[in-house]
Amino acid sequence: MMDKQKSKIWLSSPHMGGNEFKYVQEAFETNWIAPVGPHIERFEQKLSDYARGRPVAALSSGTAAIHLALILSGVSPGDYVICQSLTFSASANPIRYQGAIPVFVDSEAHTWNMSPEYLEKAIQACLKGEFKTGSGKTYRGKPQLPKAIIPVHLYGMPAQMDQIMNIAQSYGIPVIEDAAEALGSKVNHQLTGSMGDFGVFSFNGNKIITTSGGGALTTKDPDLIQRAKFLATQAREDAPHYEHKEIGYNYRLSNVSAAIGIGQLEELPKRIEARRANFEFYKQNLKQFERVRFLQEPEGYFSNRWLSTALFSESDGLPNKDEVRLALEKENIESRPIWKPMHLQPVFVDFPYVGSKEAETLFNLGLCLPSGSNLTEEEKSKTMEVILSVLK
Repeated sequence: MMDKQKSKIWLSSPHMGGNEFKYVQEAFETNWIAPVGPHIERFEQKLSDYARGRPVAALSSGTAAIHLALILSGVSPGDYVICQSLTFSASANPIRYQGAIPVFVDSEAHTWNMSPEYLEKAIQACLKGEFKTGSGKTYRGKPQLPKAIIPVHLYGMPAQMDQIMNIAQSYGIPVIEDAAEALGSKVNHQLTGSMGDFGVFSFNGNKIITTSGGGALTTKDPDLIQRAKFLATQAREDAPHYEHKEIGYNYRLSNVSAAIGIGQLEELPKRIEARRANFEFYKQNLKQFERVRFLQEPEGYFSNRWLSTALFSESDGLPNKDEVRLALEKENIESRPIWKPMHLQPVFVDFPYVGSKEAETLFNLGLCLPSGSNLTEEEKSKTMEVILSVLK
């Protein structure tokens, strides 16, 4: 079993640099292993520098960041929150934490992210209170303006934020920008996580940098960040005893995890370079196959290429993405289908959905290939060898 584990090629494994242990050792030597400590402040400041000076709250996960952003946006039970359908469930679950109604929106082909066209239609549907669901049923609710919009920068490719922000601002709806997969990506030199009313980052173990588990929330308003930190520390009032006037959460990042994050942030440019090189490797080696397609960067876009993804067009008698995935699995190489859209998930299938079948098609055709910044040339060659053996 141990030999098998050592030989496994992972989809996206943690990649340590040179200074993480040094900062963790500092935390231990100064006995700051409690949830609070100076490394949290340093990590938040470095993230703030990245986010063009926006204040930051370091949290236990990106999910926690979305949840707090919804609270700060005033989302309550029965409210509508528009969410990209093609994403991981963590983008949508916090909507239900608040008792709100997720309204899922289809993708567009240029970035695979939230379609501005269907976003506008979703807002109009909210104002009417009538929708179709993922299962095709009719959903009727209270006619009202949505309380928030959650676009996602999928696999590191930025969404069409200019259009999304213009639509949101015309209706006065706050945008919670889910940049969990897109740290370091940008559109026209503007970094992801700094374009919406709120920005959300994730430092889960499979992300481009990691704190083991963790996330962050950013916004322009320092008072809102202070409010987020207050809620994230059990909403404890400033009193000599434990005083609580409202419900709080245990959402703050630990000092030790923040110490890891400081070292990881120093490595971010190298990690992006390696991930983008992985994408180019797959693209160049598979360009001979017309039915294998890759998502290109629109003009002015820069993707961190967190995961390299490919679409394998379905054709009679030719291998599909599942045959490629199973062949890789047989050789102990991890790959994974593109996210299954939220409006097709059993837990969300009876909630509103606005769109066509773009997200569904991407799910049916798409496969995520090994993309870690620590992939060796030998591992990439082995992966490619298996893929080519199936396609040929």
